Amino acid sequence: MGKERVNRSPLSAREGKVYIDGVLVADSCKFKVVFKPDVWSGKQLSEQGTNRRWIGYDIEVQITEWKTTRRYRGMVDSYLKTGATPEFTIQGIQTDKNSDFYVTNKSEKVTCIGCVPTGDINLIEMDTDGDVVKEDITMGAKRVA
Repeated sequence: MGKERVNRSPLSAREGKVYIDGVLVADSCKFKVVFKPDVWSGKQLSEQGTNRRWIGYDIEVQITEWKTTRRYRGMVDSYLKTGATPEFTIQGIQTDKNSDFYVTNKSEKVTCIGCVPTGDINLIEMDTDGDVVKEDITMGAKRVA
């Protein structure tokens, strides 16, 4: 009989790093990139089922970090001064060396190119029931590599 593995090692969501334009987001606490296909669907005569096909896509990038810099306030200030849309390259690297995924594939890396903020940007946040401030930013990316 072959050697039976008792403990499987799934990929931990806690291991990895996030970079914006090559700069480590040291206080990142959540990162997610979602590919959203734009799907056409239609039916043809004499067919019971629905035909589907991808005709485009959108890519959404979500970053949550502890507020320790004026990164997003600076972006807003720059836009208000120059009118230039901020655009970034964002990279996430997942590196759980103790996982089965890493043994088979090494790290998982996604680079998002042409990232433009698409959601609300809090300029200041205070709350008597709060503890520390987190910043949540949503961006749309042109493509991934």
